[in-house]
Amino acid sequence: MKRNKQLYAVVALLLTLTACTADLDQMPHTSSQATEREVYDSLKNYKQVLAKLYASFVITGQEQGGGNADLKSNSGYDFLRGYFNLQEAPTDELAATWLSGDKMENLTYMTWDANDPWVADTYYRAYYTISLCNEFLRHATDEAVAAFGKGASDEARQLKAFRAEARFLRALSYYYVLDLFGQGSFVDETMGVGAYTPPAYTGKQLFDFIETELKSITDDGLLDPAECEYGRASKPAAWTLLAKLYLNAKVYGAGERFTDCVAACQKVMAAGYSLESDYSKLFNADNDKRVNEIIFPFVVSAVNTVSWGATTYIVCGQCGNSSSQSPAAYGLTNGWGMFRVRGELPHLFNDLKDNGDRRAMFYTDGQQQWLAKAVDDQSQGFFGEKFSNLNDAGEAASNTGAVGADIDFPVFRLADVYLMLAEAVLRGGQGATRAEALECVNRLRRRAYGNATGLITDAQLTLPFILDERGRELYWEATRRTDLIRYGRFTGSSYLWQWKGGVRDGCSTDDKYAVYPIPAAELSANPNLKNVNY
Repeated sequence: MKRNKQLYAVVALLLTLTACTADLDQMPHTSSQATEREVYDSLKNYKQVLAKLYASFVITGQEQGGGNADLKSNSGYDFLRGYFNLQEAPTDELAATWLSGDKMENLTYMTWDANDPWVADTYYRAYYTISLCNEFLRHATDEAVAAFGKGASDEARQLKAFRAEARFLRALSYYYVLDLFGQGSFVDETMGVGAYTPPAYTGKQLFDFIETELKSITDDGLLDPAECEYGRASKPAAWTLLAKLYLNAKVYGAGERFTDCVAACQKVMAAGYSLESDYSKLFNADNDKRVNEIIFPFVVSAVNTVSWGATTYIVCGQCGNSSSQSPAAYGLTNGWGMFRVRGELPHLFNDLKDNGDRRAMFYTDGQQQWLAKAVDDQSQGFFGEKFSNLNDAGEAASNTGAVGADIDFPVFRLADVYLMLAEAVLRGGQGATRAEALECVNRLRRRAYGNATGLITDAQLTLPFILDERGRELYWEATRRTDLIRYGRFTGSSYLWQWKGGVRDGCSTDDKYAVYPIPAAELSANPNLKNVNY
């Protein structure tokens, strides 16, 4: 977790400790080696292993700077960096600068295939977290809980919570596989360790597994928000993930589940969250204080989870390295200039003309809004200003050139829940009224404008408006690709943006790009998997 916990390289060791015969079941001979029995002999150790599960989304390995990574990869970066690229780079929200140097051409132009390095790395990183969770769950059994319960029932309850959190993180990882790839291998803690060819799960099968897991752990294990340390998953985190699952259920082959989406959103809204009054503070270096709105974050710390990916990638990447944009204004030692926004994003804010929406956080000096020449021309497209490594006092939280940023990534927050409820109601979901949906949207509009000037009427509450409002509220929070797919506007020609398909004014793209292909190496390793159309 953040600032007060050290991460331990125990899980990688545990993956190697399963023996095939009794003859191999030997104790280590040096004091530097540890056995499973020793690692899992105390609640403290369980918690340290659990910390590794959480950190696996934002770091590459145990060493600062990414050395000795847990996985060999093409990019060498963490899950969040890859996920951000897959969710944002092909859309109307982001223009990549380092097209060839960062291997971003295929994502930017929607021309990837099964050999794309970012596609492969994100896939394997998701499954790495799944493997860590499975290993943890092999030890956090009912018998282990009962053993802790003999003399300390509170310890037993804590271990049950740890176990539920591991199941949540595994469900979240499988959700990413479902959303990005539409299918995937399936392995849980009951399956063998070692040489094993797992079954291929369809989108519907993954959906069913995720739904069942999330329902189970909210009834048995996950804690209420008030009982949870910051950074750990509580019951509302599971309800929010369920809401996302239900909102996109039709895309995932599970039929329409909008009424279930409404119900899940209402559970979150009843849990006591409230909107942060200052939108910008949700994305600064003190955003770990915004527990009123942020339901679940990926914790990034310049002390304990140093990363050149995660939010370091976002905040340094949004700051130009060849313009007058000052890195110090965002708490940075230098800007990377890795990406800007495509012109369609500020267009959602009326091209920034007479616009009172304070969510329009772009650096425009010397920049042209539209990408008239090329995607990788730094003078084309506004730079971002949404993320900041400054704390509430306006001071740099860390030396980003040495230890990266200190900004947590808000995976789930209340604003998204409001918008999901409103959309589900407009799509026919029962359990909430249009008036309640309108109020949810207008709460966001009131914060955005600081007054009533941005409020909308019932007549303006339409599905296209919700899509645009999601763009205004959630840009660069890794939701845009999923949203455009749900609206049928990601592939095809119903919505064109600049350089979609590699053409300046945009062109129609094949519907196969609605999902990413399973990596070619994985297809070779697991014959149960098949890519359709790739």
